[in-house]
Amino acid sequence: MTTPAYKHLLPITLVTLMTGCASNPVDYHGDYPNNNINQHAVIVQPQKPVQPLIQAPIVNNYSVNLAGDYVNNPEVQTFIQHMVQTHGFSQDYLVGLFSQAQRLDFVIRLESPEPYKGPVTRPKLGSWTKYRSQFLTEAHINNGVEFWRNNAAAIAKASATYGVDPEYIVGIIGVETFFGKNFGKTCIFDALTTLAFDTHRRAPYFTQELENFLLMAKEEGYDPRQPKGSWAGAMGYGQFMPSSFRKLAVDFDNNGRRDLWQPADAVGSVAHYFSEHGWQLNGVVTRPTQAEDSPDVIELGAATGSEYWRIYDNFKVIKKYNSSNKYAMAVHQLAQAIKQRYN
Repeated sequence: MTTPAYKHLLPITLVTLMTGCASNPVDYHGDYPNNNINQHAVIVQPQKPVQPLIQAPIVNNYSVNLAGDYVNNPEVQTFIQHMVQTHGFSQDYLVGLFSQAQRLDFVIRLESPEPYKGPVTRPKLGSWTKYRSQFLTEAHINNGVEFWRNNAAAIAKASATYGVDPEYIVGIIGVETFFGKNFGKTCIFDALTTLAFDTHRRAPYFTQELENFLLMAKEEGYDPRQPKGSWAGAMGYGQFMPSSFRKLAVDFDNNGRRDLWQPADAVGSVAHYFSEHGWQLNGVVTRPTQAEDSPDVIELGAATGSEYWRIYDNFKVIKKYNSSNKYAMAVHQLAQAIKQRYN
């Protein structure tokens, strides 16, 4: 991956950490508060008693934490300067925000897997069966039917609007978050800050996602510290990363805000994602086969031996969401099981 352009900028001075001001009140509406990040006003109160020097200043609704995990991090300071110069953010606002960021040790562990031990030429016997058993359950199928019934109008509209088979919209949401029962409980801002500045394997990627997340929060009126999701920064029913959110999320319920924690927007956004990656309505996804030598055949390690599947363009579209063959097959089979029971 290339180094982000902001890496070449000079760090901002630490003096800003001691700059205090007050901002307009937070405008709370919807699930997350609007932090008014484009507004920066100083309120002068001459008769206010002198405060102790150790008191942290208030910066745009965030109290600067002088002992914060990232308060003295030079890479964070350079990133803040990049956001100010490139996107017009308030420097004081970002200093206050990043001083509140928490380093998440469990995120660092999850992003630091065991060392690579060489190529895997054949799938492990039983690996697909074990993976499949996590998603092809009675609970997943029944909850998928319930989700479809509860959101039938939005799903039908999304299918017609974007030309995506409805069962695959439902299948993705089932595999990703168990139909909203498992959004994730990690603060997205903390996760992405940790991944960008305290890990190395994919730091440039996560730095770009952090940039997109702050832009997303600004555009949609989210308080950056409120959204919760996966340890890797994925959000909502469909677990969109911030860059995908900004490019492909849609305001499907027409309420003026893209909110992937709401079913209608999530359904429309998943359908839009599929459409933009070339989904073919009513197209074949995959079929079992016996051939092993075709470039369009995948091998999955079942408990009883290898399974071979011929894959088509729609299967490859599912893999745009997650490159794992097992993941795409789980989405396909769950989608089909839900459709059969729903009908």
